[in-house]
Amino acid sequence: MRGSIVPVVTPFKNGALDLDGLAGLIEWQIESGSHGVSVQGTTGEPSSLTLDERKLVIKTAAEVVNKRVPFVAGSASTNHAESIELSRYAQDVGADAVLFISPYYCRPSQEGIYQHFDALSKSVDVPVILYNIPGRTAVNIEIDTVARLKEANDNIIGVKESNKDFEHINRLLHRMGRDFLVYSGIELLCYPIIAIGGAGFVSATGNLMPGKVASLYNLVQEGKWQEAQDLHYAMITLNDAIFMEINPVPVKAALGMMGKISPEVRLPLSPLSDSNREKLRKILIDYKLIE
Repeated sequence: MRGSIVPVVTPFKNGALDLDGLAGLIEWQIESGSHGVSVQGTTGEPSSLTLDERKLVIKTAAEVVNKRVPFVAGSASTNHAESIELSRYAQDVGADAVLFISPYYCRPSQEGIYQHFDALSKSVDVPVILYNIPGRTAVNIEIDTVARLKEANDNIIGVKESNKDFEHINRLLHRMGRDFLVYSGIELLCYPIIAIGGAGFVSATGNLMPGKVASLYNLVQEGKWQEAQDLHYAMITLNDAIFMEINPVPVKAALGMMGKISPEVRLPLSPLSDSNREKLRKILIDYKLIE
């Protein structure tokens, strides 16, 4: 479960789930060489979906992936009981691993995070990836907490790190060992995290350039460090562009321009502003993603 695991957006059409659109995106990811597929992480707008809708997205994705690449299902939220229910459901429909985001809004203590993740991990038999994104949750999963959770749960295999503190990530790998799978959740840290022993990345940019993003990992595995470095810098403008407004608004706008899906988001998110839409369009033209 290494490489580019793409966090696929959740398409909507006229306010409803667009499951055909989702299936098409996943097929494109696999055909383009992505090493894995994830749904219902931050890029998948899970907080805007009902529990039943989240189940439907996970089930659809599992069926489309059909074990061709690893499939990771985001299955946690601030609601503990719903997180357990969704995690068990993901396991039952064929997810290869589940992704547990640190609880947002409620800002739990490290002990609260530990007890929440410990119970969730013990509720399933599939591998577990923790998801640390303090910019969204306002709480960091401390390294001591990760180590304690791993000691208590053999099925915890890694962490998706969206912590901009690169020292934290270095110390995490040093403490946990490089067999522990640490993924970058920040686009500009994908290459650096691989360089220090990370397992890969979960990059929203993979929604737009799946082949190129997968190549970043492949080049490193082939020992082509200079080419990988060149690709890292070549993608920076697009990486920045997809965060000109809150993720996944620009990504969905770009996919709409590319004719992949409708660019709809659900409230409280709103469509990309006209000024940023024009900026994004020019960048997509520069990257030859649209004409």
